[in-house]
Amino acid sequence: MKVAINNKEVETNSTTLSQLVDELSLPMQGIAIAVNNCMVPRTEWTNYALNEGVSIVIIKAACGG
Repeated sequence: MKVAINNKEVETNSTTLSQLVDELSLPMQGIAIAVNNCMVPRTEWTNYALNEGVSIVIIKAACGG
């Protein structure tokens, strides 16, 4: 299915957010994910179903000033 991740169209086989995190090799800590402008708590990633065309924003924590 096609989804938008940080405004880029991406083809994925993932059906849940946790599968997408694994597919993209993202760290389990230090990131936040919003789907269609709504933050999704980490505790819901395993059961959060992805649908064709959703807009996903992944925010990574950064150190520094």
